[in-house]
Amino acid sequence: MQQGEMPAMMQTMMKTMANGSPAPRPLALHLAVQNLMFTSSLCALPNLKDGSLVWKDSLSPQARSLREKLQNVDADAFSAALNREIERRVHTFAEGVHGFLAAGRQDPLPELPVCWREGTTRLIHAAPDAAQKEAGAAPVILIPSLVNRAYILDLDPDHSLFRYIARQGHDTYLVDWDAPGDTERNFTIDHYVDRLERIRDVVSDETGQTPVIAGYCMGGNLALALAHRQPEKIRAMALLATPWDFHAMPAAATQMLRAMMPGLRQMIATVGNLPVDVIQAMFSSRDPCGVIRKFRKFARLEPGSAAARAFVVLEDWLNDGVPLTGPVAIECLNDWYVRNLTMQGAWHNGGAAVDPALITIPALVVIPDNDTIVPPASAQPLAELLAHATLVTANAGHIGMVAGSRAEATLYAPLCEWIAAVQQ
Repeated sequence: MQQGEMPAMMQTMMKTMANGSPAPRPLALHLAVQNLMFTSSLCALPNLKDGSLVWKDSLSPQARSLREKLQNVDADAFSAALNREIERRVHTFAEGVHGFLAAGRQDPLPELPVCWREGTTRLIHAAPDAAQKEAGAAPVILIPSLVNRAYILDLDPDHSLFRYIARQGHDTYLVDWDAPGDTERNFTIDHYVDRLERIRDVVSDETGQTPVIAGYCMGGNLALALAHRQPEKIRAMALLATPWDFHAMPAAATQMLRAMMPGLRQMIATVGNLPVDVIQAMFSSRDPCGVIRKFRKFARLEPGSAAARAFVVLEDWLNDGVPLTGPVAIECLNDWYVRNLTMQGAWHNGGAAVDPALITIPALVVIPDNDTIVPPASAQPLAELLAHATLVTANAGHIGMVAGSRAEATLYAPLCEWIAAVQQ
């Protein structure tokens, strides 16, 4: 980096924040976390050497090792080296963000027809590959989360579960929730599942077949509620990285959320929804330095390379979030994460408690074994509670399972093989 480049990059990031551009959201939080981490490192250095710094028990061996290594090191030289390393990391993060903002974007995928609309929700149809189409092939409805945009399931030519299923001979439908509009302003989860019932009926009427439904993440919870209401109208159900035991999440995160709920309720009452940047901050809290490391790594990629292009596409999606309606946010945060009503059999939808054991249609439960958003222990109970469940573990993370370089092998193909089996 040449002299003068760093201030220019920082100015670009400040303008990005002022203009509300998603890069990466919330940028102010990531900058604050980075500054806090490095400032605390500098402040802790003197106490580390004299042994007065208090460490967690699990880190005590590392602390002793560090103190021993620092015994014969010149304090001023070490402090200077630490400052240089901090400066290098700050520069690299800035380079990564600057490169992300400046990167070219590929052309979007060709639009597919919208066959149904209600409020801000659209139902997008991918017609089956004629060469693969079989009489009686089950239509498939993909149900994404309410938190992120639906196009994670239709990301680019090489990462589209939506179009892959259609190429296997199925009428395939993607529910695009979009951001809540005036109609959805006060929607509960019940309202969204009501809308899914109408989508299910539209697909059944259009194809003359009972559909298979596949829910991703929170979309799996919506799929469960839909199947629980009228299982006879669903041929089979796939749950992809779907949480159920919310207390399988880290206990500290649950305790923090419980303490935050009064403030969150007040904010939601004032704003009218759970804003995107608050949602993004909650995800970031699981690994506060994760975004910082990610953009430093991006800075080292060759601009325009396949890896760099894949990063930009995925990060654009991650930062293109949507708010949650107030009632949905309270239900998810308080009833699911804090109270764990799902595992207690006390989560109600459609006027009844949702009991997976009562759903007897064929089910597929796909659990990514490297998932930090929905830990495997959170999804595992569904494989045990559903009467006719097939469990598949994917060697992937939460997002990599549907959009990573190995997504076709870890999810797309196994899912289509299962659909072919259950429709026979």
